Amino acid sequence: MSAYERVKQWNTFARIWHIYDAKWQNPFDSAKVISKHIQGLHKPIYHPLNDCGDNVIVFNTRHIALPGYEWKKRAYFHHTGYPKGASWTLAWQLHEINPTLVMQKAVKWELPRGLSKFKLMARLHIFPDEEIPEELLKNVTSQLRQLRPVPRTLDSHSDKEIEEFPKVMDYPQDYIIK
Repeated sequence: MSAYERVKQWNTFARIWHIYDAKWQNPFDSAKVISKHIQGLHKPIYHPLNDCGDNVIVFNTRHIALPGYEWKKRAYFHHTGYPKGASWTLAWQLHEINPTLVMQKAVKWELPRGLSKFKLMARLHIFPDEEIPEELLKNVTSQLRQLRPVPRTLDSHSDKEIEEFPKVMDYPQDYIIK
């Protein structure tokens, strides 16, 4: 067996640690990719009864982006178990309480129903910012690609780029910008 084949086989059977940057990403689209890696659907040896999923570290969940009016319209349901114990929390309120909950609930929704969901969710490590513990970072061997390009902010452009950007017209010298 060649060295390449040995490494390929080892990667197939080993649990790989992936890292995913959620900055400016839709959590519901990202959850589909993350859940496939947690379950092991991307591996050729996948079987529903086989436990071959990988660990995924998700960071920058404080900066996720929901499309359209999802922040104001998406509601999460919770019931205490007591009469009149139902409550609905909007996505923006849930995100203010804990910036990791929207991503966590999106991934949990994508996983298959059943008792294995708790074991699969234990492989998901979510952090609101870029601060990840060193003991987790030393295990990372792969990076999952972001689904959308992160747009540049106006602060990140240099003065030279702004001056060289094509203009439709130049303002006259006596024009006052309010």
